[in-house]
Amino acid sequence: MSAAQSFPQTPEGFTATTFTHEGKSKPLYRAGSGPAVIIMSEIPGITLEVARFARYVVQSKFSVYMPELVGQAMRPVSVPYALGQMFRVCISSEFRVFAAHRSSPIVDWLRALANHAHQEQGGKGVGAVGMCLTGNFALAMMLDAPLLAPVLSQPSVPFMKKDGLHASDAEIAAAKERVAKDGARILGLRFTSDSMCRKERFQQLRETFGDAFESIELDPSSANPKGPGPPHSVLTNHLIDEAGQPTRQALDRVLVFLHEQLD
Repeated sequence: MSAAQSFPQTPEGFTATTFTHEGKSKPLYRAGSGPAVIIMSEIPGITLEVARFARYVVQSKFSVYMPELVGQAMRPVSVPYALGQMFRVCISSEFRVFAAHRSSPIVDWLRALANHAHQEQGGKGVGAVGMCLTGNFALAMMLDAPLLAPVLSQPSVPFMKKDGLHASDAEIAAAKERVAKDGARILGLRFTSDSMCRKERFQQLRETFGDAFESIELDPSSANPKGPGPPHSVLTNHLIDEAGQPTRQALDRVLVFLHEQLD
C-alpha cells in the first residue's frame, strides 16, 4: 500500500457502517448471513490477517459484526503503529488492561452490539471471538446478552498476571447460568509457550467452568514462522493456512464450535 492511501479502509467483502450505544459510536464492518458472530480484533486492530479470519467465518454461513475497537482498519502493521495502539489502550478509559476481577467498560458497548446483532439475525443466540486484548471480552459479554459461543483466542488481559479472567463476579455468575440453562460452552486457544496467555489462565477457566470449557493448546513449533515475535496469535498472524496444519485445524474447530452452538 502506498503512503498516500488513507485509513481506515473497508476490508474486502465487508460493508462499512457504524453502531451507536448510549451516545458512543464506533465503525462496524458487516458481512454474511446466518447466526450472528461478533469478531473483536487484537492489537493493533483489524489487519489483513484478522480480516482473513473474519471472511472464513462469513464463508461458514455466519453474519459477522466486526467493530473497530482499536487502530485503523487495514492499516499496514509496523512496530511504531503497534506500540502506539498498545499505549493508547493502556491509558484509555474504555479498557482496564490490568484488572483481574472486573471487565473493561467497552464490554457494555459490545453487549449492546451483541443484542442488536441477535435482534437482526435471530436464532438461538450469538457467538463472539476475542483475541489477545479482547480475548476475555467474549466471556464477560455473557452477562445481559444472548451469547452462547464465546471463543477466547490467546486471552491476554489482565496484562502482567498469570491468571485472572478480566470479568466480575456477576459476569462469571452470568456465564455459568448461560452454561447451565442455555447450553453455552466456551472455547479457548493458545500456544503453550505464550507468556501473555499462560497455562494458569486456562487452568482457572477449567476450574471455573468445568467440562463447559474446551481448550486447544498448541506446540509453538506449529506456529507460522513468518509471524511477528514469539508464537501468540493462533487464528491470525501465526496461522499456517494449509490443510492438516495444527493452526488451521484449530481455526476449523472454531467454525465447527460456532455451528454446534448456534445452528
